[in-house]
Amino acid sequence: MPGATRDRIYGIGEWLTQNFVIIDTGGITKTITNFTQKINQQVNIALAEADIVLFVCSYQEGLTHEDEDIAKLLYRTKKPVIIIANKYDNVQKDNDKIYDYLKVGFGEPILVSASHGVGFGDLLDMIITKLPKEVHTEKKENINLAIIGRPNVGKSSLVNTILQENRVIVSPIAGTTTDAIDSNFVYNKRQYCVIDTAGIRRKGKITEDLEKYSLIRTTNAIERSDIVLFLLDGSVEIQEQDLTIAGMAKNLDKPVIIIVNKWDLVKKNEKTMQEFTKKIKEKFKYLEYSFVVYLSALENTRIHNLFATINEVLVNMNLRIKTSIINEIINKAQLINEPPYFKGGRLKIYYTTQVEKNPPTFILMVNDPQRCHFSYERFLINQIRERFGFQGVPIKLRFRMRKSLYNKQ
Repeated sequence: MPGATRDRIYGIGEWLTQNFVIIDTGGITKTITNFTQKINQQVNIALAEADIVLFVCSYQEGLTHEDEDIAKLLYRTKKPVIIIANKYDNVQKDNDKIYDYLKVGFGEPILVSASHGVGFGDLLDMIITKLPKEVHTEKKENINLAIIGRPNVGKSSLVNTILQENRVIVSPIAGTTTDAIDSNFVYNKRQYCVIDTAGIRRKGKITEDLEKYSLIRTTNAIERSDIVLFLLDGSVEIQEQDLTIAGMAKNLDKPVIIIVNKWDLVKKNEKTMQEFTKKIKEKFKYLEYSFVVYLSALENTRIHNLFATINEVLVNMNLRIKTSIINEIINKAQLINEPPYFKGGRLKIYYTTQVEKNPPTFILMVNDPQRCHFSYERFLINQIRERFGFQGVPIKLRFRMRKSLYNKQ
């Protein structure tokens, strides 16, 4: 679908043990759209970053006037250019078309078919020969931050503010971002990867294939994130779709930081922030443990508060509680509040231990897992939070039946 790619999309390639970064860009065209100028800006940034340029043409269409105009742009880069004739799906060779490509001055084109995987061995061999010889440093582990929210809450603006560059296209038109876009950066000597995602509409409004694709990419971005940054527009009322989107992160057991953006547009007094936070806690009861951060991505204000909160969540994500201490807490909880009679009996907890971090996960050995009422599970989680906090991260309890001949039912 023409125009689907708008931002710079980065990926990692490997050939013959050589790694390289490849940058996909939006199509360069004379056709004027709402995004033409901004797409061209993204292309220019990619050209400045690149060591090699892959100039992709359509073999089926032949060399067009737009291709010739792009060639003139590439002359000015003074970087190695590999010209590629894609969509070479016909077995019959048309030598005349190959000669057409020669006149732009980048040598004989590499004939490939992306849809059928034809010709990529020759292309990759040429890429490797033109790559600069660099000393590669050891790769550090990134902290992945997925930014999610409704269309136009300021996700792309926040990415650009964090990166201090126009990494992604920002526009008042809803649906500008269609991909999940990764960007690596360093903040206070710690490496991060921020993932900008497409704005998620209500299911009834997701009609186009492109939007369905964007929703899938957003879900995948949440799955591979360490922390989810969930954006609200502070200048408008909380909407039903906000609750649905936040629920996606909750259902995937991800730490969530609730960010109230566009705070510069809000008329405030000394109680405004407190009242809005109260409203958030009432609406998002399933995220009552989450931090709430107020900022303005456009004005670049209070961004330092966001990273201080991220650091606190990272600490809580990696907390590990000694088995003796967690058993003391759970035993005390049973004395304070005895489990209710449920499904033919009363729950009895024999032993508890933490088995995972991120999110903190506890195994509870019990007489019968089915006898645990959801309200009692919530009570136990609250007891753990009361002692250790774990603010900003979900806590998972897994109930397992103790296998013993002496297990009294």
